[in-house]
Amino acid sequence: MNQFKLPGGGFSLFVIFALVWSVISTPEIAALTGFGAGILMDMSGGAGGPVGQWTLIMIIICYGVSYLGYGDGNINGNPIGVVFFVVVANLATSFLFLSSSALLGVTTGSFGQILLTLLGNSLWTLVLTPIVLPVFSFMHNFVFETRSVL
Repeated sequence: MNQFKLPGGGFSLFVIFALVWSVISTPEIAALTGFGAGILMDMSGGAGGPVGQWTLIMIIICYGVSYLGYGDGNINGNPIGVVFFVVVANLATSFLFLSSSALLGVTTGSFGQILLTLLGNSLWTLVLTPIVLPVFSFMHNFVFETRSVL
């Protein structure tokens, strides 16, 4: 899942993009975003696990964050709320991938290694999301021609 390997884990700009797009979109658009992101992640060369695992996870997470934040101006209109949702959703995505991998018999690594990766991934996502949020918000505004820009 890590697109960029950094100390303590890394981050996936693609997952961050899909999650930001989902948080500021309607639940229907978020589900489609999750489907598209999941299919692309499943088809990538570094995808661990069977085809369809990332698709299911991304649909659930993207729809879930959009559903929880939809219509709540305190979350959608607040950059801190969006960053919080993206970091928590990224962590939930990792947990869902790990738990579904365990059910499907995919090897994941030691407990310490998994914990370090989850912590590092969340930390790097927390650092990167405020930097890329204005760009992704501008792109969302451009595509859907809304008036509110974070």
